[in-house]
Amino acid sequence: MAGLYFEEFEVGQVFEHAITRTVTEMDNMLFSSLTYNPQPLHIDHDFASKTDWGQPLVNSLFTLGLMIGVSVHETTLGTTIGNLGMTDVKFPKPVFHGDTIRSTSEIVSKRESKSRPGAGIVELLHRAYNQRGEIVAECTRQAFMHKKPVEG
Repeated sequence: MAGLYFEEFEVGQVFEHAITRTVTEMDNMLFSSLTYNPQPLHIDHDFASKTDWGQPLVNSLFTLGLMIGVSVHETTLGTTIGNLGMTDVKFPKPVFHGDTIRSTSEIVSKRESKSRPGAGIVELLHRAYNQRGEIVAECTRQAFMHKKPVEG
């Protein structure tokens, strides 16, 4: 698998994820519909045109999912047991249709599991940026990670 095992993460390590993604109106409409979110700020151009933003905002949970999703291949693909939590979620700037998002992940801490000898917890700080380099999202994620399999 492409993901890293617990032992392969180093505190301070930064991943500049190569995948970028231009967010479309279809992404926003589909995500909002699939999650039953009828917020007119996301799905109604007329309503949104009369707000402070003057246009629809991309659903922030789509932005969160995209930011973390693009990190998977280089960090946790096939090596994670699961997510334990996401904290300190922030959206300092809005995302609009047509914005291109890139992400980074920084390893902020790691510790061995107290309950599972073959696992550890890695804390990642994810950040997403728009095409102007402005931070549009960030969160700290606690990932429950497998240790390297014992060969034998």
